Amino acid sequence: MAVFFRGLISLFLVFCVVMAVLFVDFVYKSFSLRPRDFRADAVVVLAGGRGRVEEGVRLFREKRGEYLFLVGVDPLVKKQDLFRDREGEHLSGRVYLEKASRNTLENAIYGRELIMQKNIRSIHLITSRYHMKRATLIFRHLLPKDIAIYPYPVDSKNLRVQWWSHGGSFRLLFGEFYKYCLFRFFFLFDSGEMRPGASPL
Repeated sequence: MAVFFRGLISLFLVFCVVMAVLFVDFVYKSFSLRPRDFRADAVVVLAGGRGRVEEGVRLFREKRGEYLFLVGVDPLVKKQDLFRDREGEHLSGRVYLEKASRNTLENAIYGRELIMQKNIRSIHLITSRYHMKRATLIFRHLLPKDIAIYPYPVDSKNLRVQWWSHGGSFRLLFGEFYKYCLFRFFFLFDSGEMRPGASPL
């Protein structure tokens, strides 16, 4: 019996070490992400975090995307609350708001409809830095494989570079890591059924 419990403790310690290494790798890759400075077919913004919509509007106005998709917008918000043509501009007709989704998975499902309606082949995906790896994972899994996704992280005040010494940043990153792992595990068994055009079982 003692050998059995020692074995369980050893397995638990190995599990903790592995998870710690994976968590540090997750954090490192999250902070290593850098925006790419080129044009895509569309700018896709996951609304809900500070600075995301503003950054998406800026990229769109700089012609870094033919379309601007604002996904997960509050149902009470109108387009003119988020985007107005400046004098001489005629861009608002290429700005679309999606108001039905309430989480990242729904963002990808409803956002996919907009993307495929316009025959988009590449997107800048904008969300907060801490949220980017999970968002990219989900969009990558749900979109057709031939659509290029370029992560465009937005930094926020509630995430500090010295995350290990700031409780709020640590909890934020660990919560995202936990959700990221859950989706990775879930997608292992999905076998592509959630992709558009997948054959039903």
